Amino acid sequence: MKAAFFSSTRRAPKAFLELRDVPRPEPGPSEILLRVLACGVCRTDLHIVEGDLPALRDELIPGHQIVGEVVAIPGAGNVNGALKIGARVGVSWMGGVDGGCWFCRHNMENLCDKPTFTGYSVNGGYAEYVSVRADFTYPLPFGLEPTRIAPLLCAGMIGFRSLRVAGVMPGERVGLFGFGSSATLIIAILHHWKCEVFVVTRGESHRKRATHLGAHWVGKETSRPPVALDRAVTFAPSGDVVVSALSSLRKGGVVAINAIHLDRMPTFDYDKLLWGERQIRSVANMTREDGRDFLKLAEELRFAPEVTAFSLTDANAALQAVKDETENGSAVLVP
Repeated sequence: MKAAFFSSTRRAPKAFLELRDVPRPEPGPSEILLRVLACGVCRTDLHIVEGDLPALRDELIPGHQIVGEVVAIPGAGNVNGALKIGARVGVSWMGGVDGGCWFCRHNMENLCDKPTFTGYSVNGGYAEYVSVRADFTYPLPFGLEPTRIAPLLCAGMIGFRSLRVAGVMPGERVGLFGFGSSATLIIAILHHWKCEVFVVTRGESHRKRATHLGAHWVGKETSRPPVALDRAVTFAPSGDVVVSALSSLRKGGVVAINAIHLDRMPTFDYDKLLWGERQIRSVANMTREDGRDFLKLAEELRFAPEVTAFSLTDANAALQAVKDETENGSAVLVP
C-alpha cells in the first residue's frame, strides 16, 4: 500500500512527509483493518510534523479523521458482532484507552493516563489502509460522501466537546475566537441552540465566511465584541487570543481553549480579567460519548462541510494549505 510517512529526524519545511510503498498493516488483538476512503488534515497533524508536540515514534503515518471501509475483522476485533465487512466507519483522535485508570473508571476516558492517539502514538490514515481498535470506531449510517464526513471526526467532535466544556446553554452569547474548520462546523450547532454568535478572527476570507454562516457580529483579531459574552471558545494556538477572549467575558463566564498546543500564556491582570468567577478551561480530547452525540446531531442538522480534496501524493501540499490557511473549507486526503 501507499502511505505518507513522517520521520522525527526530517524537518524539511513544506516536505515533512515521504510517500512510500509498504505492506498492509496486520490487525492486532481487538483491531480491524480499514481501507481508507478519506482522511482529514488537522492542525494537530501540523503541530506533530513541526515539532510543537514531542515525537512519540521515530517514524509515523499521521492522520486521525479517517473514513474507512471495513475489509478484515479478526475474531477478537468484532465488537458484539456489530461490524460487518463493507461497513463504513469513522475513526477519530482518541484511538484507545487503558480502561482501568482512575479517569476511565470515572467516566473521563478523554483524560486517560495511557491513551492511544490515532496518527500520533499509532499509525493513522495518511495511507491506503489502517488498523484501528474496533471499539473506537463510529458507525456512519448517513449518506454523505467520505470527504465531507472526515472533518466531522475531529474538527466537529472537538468543537462540540468545546461547547460542552464551556457550558454553553441555549440562547447565550457565545464568542468564537478564530474561524477555521472546527468553528465553521459548530456555528451551526449554536444557531440550532438559538445562541448569538460573535466571531473574532484574522483574515478577510474567514470574516466573510463567518458572516455568510450567520454570525451575529464579526470583527478583526484586534476587535472586541460589542457586548459581554457568556461563553467563548478559542481555536488559535495563541495565548494572546485566550486573553482577548477572557477580556470579552461577563462575570461568571467561561473560556474553553480548543487547542492541543499554545505558543505561550502571557501575563494578564487578574483583578480586571479573571476575578468575578470567570474561568479558563482547556479542552483535552473527546470521549466516545461526545463523538456519538455529535454525529447524531450532525446527521439531524444535515452537516455537509466544505472541503478541499488532495490526493495522498499531495499530502505535503495539504499540510501547507492548513498552515497558510488557504484551503477552501477543510483539507481532506483521498488515497
